[in-house]
Amino acid sequence: MTNEDLLAAVRTISERDFDLPFNDQAVFNSRLRTSGGRFNPRTHNLDFNPHLFASCTAAQRVGIIRHELCHYHLYLQGRGYQHRDADFKRLLQQVGGLRFAPRIRDTVERVHLYACSRCGRSLIRRRRVDTRKYVCAHCGGRIVMRQEAILRGGRLYDSASGRPLAQSGHKLSS
Repeated sequence: MTNEDLLAAVRTISERDFDLPFNDQAVFNSRLRTSGGRFNPRTHNLDFNPHLFASCTAAQRVGIIRHELCHYHLYLQGRGYQHRDADFKRLLQQVGGLRFAPRIRDTVERVHLYACSRCGRSLIRRRRVDTRKYVCAHCGGRIVMRQEAILRGGRLYDSASGRPLAQSGHKLSS
């Protein structure tokens, strides 16, 4: 879907579901990570998350567009356009927009696997740890980096081969 396709879809949904025209810009913004879209009150433009649009269904895309159009039309009418406002919640329910952005499936994240040289306990960390500075919390032994891995769907995979790794059940922390 291109920006022109997105703009055409936003205009169609605005006319069909709100009976109001959409006269501003709607574009994809790749800097958006967790939200489905964003309404800018200063410029009246709508930004949408291309990563989310690529991984969700057509019905979810329409729900995200309706959500952002609720912000847009309520703001232009001078009514409460923020998530906490009753006007926003009421209109969103009337048009069938999504209240929250759907979760992106199959997000891939690099993690670092460490082990204690004395007791063998394993640690999983998102950020690299300075192994000269920190020791094992259980026995005080040296921490050694085992490998980098990929975390996908709550499971660990070897970053080189892509094979699943055996997990020890430790929580992931920053």
